[in-house]
Amino acid sequence: MKRNRKVKILATLGPASADEQMIQKLHEAGADLFRINMSHASHDVMRTLVQRIRAVEARCGRPIGILGDLQGPKLRVGKFAEGKVDLKVGQTFTLDNKDEPGDSTRVFLPHPEILEAVKPGHRLLIDDGKLHLRAEKTDGKSIVTTVVAGTKISDRKGVSLPDTLLAVGVLTDKDRSDLDAILATGEFDWVALSFVQRPEDLAEVRKIARGRVGLMSKIEKPQALERIDEIIELSDALMVARGDLGVEMPLESVPGLQKQLTRACRRAGKPVVVATQMLESMISAPVPTRAEVSDVATAVFEGADAIMLSAESASGEYPVEAVSTMASIASSVERDPHYSSIIYAQRTPPEATGADAISLAAHQIAETLRLSSIVCYTSSGTTGLRAARERPQVPIIALSPIVQTARRLSVVWGLHCVVTEDATDLDDMVNRACRIVAHEGFGKPGERVIISAGVPLGTPGATNMLRIAYIGSDGLSGI
Repeated sequence: MKRNRKVKILATLGPASADEQMIQKLHEAGADLFRINMSHASHDVMRTLVQRIRAVEARCGRPIGILGDLQGPKLRVGKFAEGKVDLKVGQTFTLDNKDEPGDSTRVFLPHPEILEAVKPGHRLLIDDGKLHLRAEKTDGKSIVTTVVAGTKISDRKGVSLPDTLLAVGVLTDKDRSDLDAILATGEFDWVALSFVQRPEDLAEVRKIARGRVGLMSKIEKPQALERIDEIIELSDALMVARGDLGVEMPLESVPGLQKQLTRACRRAGKPVVVATQMLESMISAPVPTRAEVSDVATAVFEGADAIMLSAESASGEYPVEAVSTMASIASSVERDPHYSSIIYAQRTPPEATGADAISLAAHQIAETLRLSSIVCYTSSGTTGLRAARERPQVPIIALSPIVQTARRLSVVWGLHCVVTEDATDLDDMVNRACRIVAHEGFGKPGERVIISAGVPLGTPGATNMLRIAYIGSDGLSGI
């Protein structure tokens, strides 16, 4: 199934999109990979969804990636005697370690790590920022706060801490159980880690996963931005989780941060996903707002690898329409006459490696000679990532003998992934590449392609060769 766009679409599965027929419709509408949110999916539901995705993959003949999104630590206040209370701006309100129903003066906070970490002057945002508290006094057992804004609080509302670095790790007991279940299937390609604050947060997941899945860090805490280069270096991909990021930081700062993170990932050659509320109104409406269309378009103009649908495809009334709308917006942006110049202006110098120099040369040759496509042989996926980092205008065909590699690369900008046996010699490499380009609809007999590979063939990470070839008149071989 040939896509005529470079940016990928990540669609979340849920009650509105759980059956196999709907998953196939979403894939046909434009979804390149699927997200399973472990905040809402039991292990049985997760395994069922995986089976259905793989059944759709087998019918469509295209590698489809699967992302498991771990819930992460959910920080919540306790319960109130009346279920909810009204507060007044300027009043004192206490969060403490007493496991008793709350009232208009206090509430139980079942998180000792918060009680110990918050300092006077720190902000506490309750219920997605609807209630803003400022810490005045702390003693490790309670936090005495002043109500700055908002007047209502009710049972089990979430707590955000934009100024506080928590000592606790990001993996909860539920996350460890979910991660074990995800790895046991052997079918997941990515795991998203929630509420990353520092590079050390990635260490435990890396140790457990042992390379079996790619690790995607969700950036939704201000603390992560302070060490973002280290986090990017230790991650396989990034997700700009604008929902929580917009709660803990000023809303007006989020668009600039989105651009910074997108460009930082491109410099590092790591995929980046822009997520949350992209087509939010399509949860209940068949068409998006004009502002949402502009939001999606901005992410595409910025060169994001993938754009994500959350509730729109998981629980909305128009999941297929949401995916097709997103695909239509992306395709339209990529046809815009300004698109290529904007993408080109964001380019960064290649790393001082032979493989990066080869990828840059392939890009320049392909566009100078107006070749039909770039073909890269990749076992580990690294060559594909380097080719995509250059953001060429011509299609990139990533050929891999390893299906897991092809699935993992389904999130990467511009890569059309094909699973094929590794070439046996240079002639087979050329013939196989030209045959696949013709078969997949990216080139015609007589057109030229450029092929990057490593010699000796099949050696991971050894990209060191370029070859220009003509597609043969029969469309089955190369010259």
